[in-house]
Amino acid sequence: MPPVEFSANLINTISILLANRRSVHTWWTGIVASVLFVWVFVGAKLYADALLQGFFIASGILGWVQWARAGEAPPTLVTHADRGRLLVQVGIGLAVTLAYAWGLATYTDAAAPLPDAAVLTTSVLGQLLLVDKRVESWYFWLLANTISVPLYLSRGLYVTAALYCIYWVNAVIALKRWRELARTPQTVEVVNAKA
Repeated sequence: MPPVEFSANLINTISILLANRRSVHTWWTGIVASVLFVWVFVGAKLYADALLQGFFIASGILGWVQWARAGEAPPTLVTHADRGRLLVQVGIGLAVTLAYAWGLATYTDAAAPLPDAAVLTTSVLGQLLLVDKRVESWYFWLLANTISVPLYLSRGLYVTAALYCIYWVNAVIALKRWRELARTPQTVEVVNAKA
């Protein structure tokens, strides 16, 4: 395995475990991993995944700023997303997936246009919900990881695929934890500022 793929996966694993703990450090570690993953995914001809890393870098900056404000104001607490808004987002996500997959198939030499596009849109939705600490973010991460494993295996990214299996388990654990948090009263969390 190339050193860049190993490094990207190691740092991404740290970032994902920190997200489960609701630590502000999930964001800067995720940014570093995303920069490395651009290189990995372009080399594997997974262009939607490479583009997704640019989104992760931008949303990582947004999440980092938003979660770091815990010392200045109460942090965003773990809550559920508005169901109506969520349905609209899912509909838009499906349309974007199909349109982007068509564009990849028509205008590039992308290896797997539809699953590549599906990973992009489910990950974008998951990331946006994660920034706002919405329980439903973990459902999108479960779906993204489920699609990612066979996609990465098909491109010879075996370590990345194996780690996405672990990320799938982490998403199940995080979903359970965040659902519990959303059901119980929450207070200002020191973990965002110090963990």
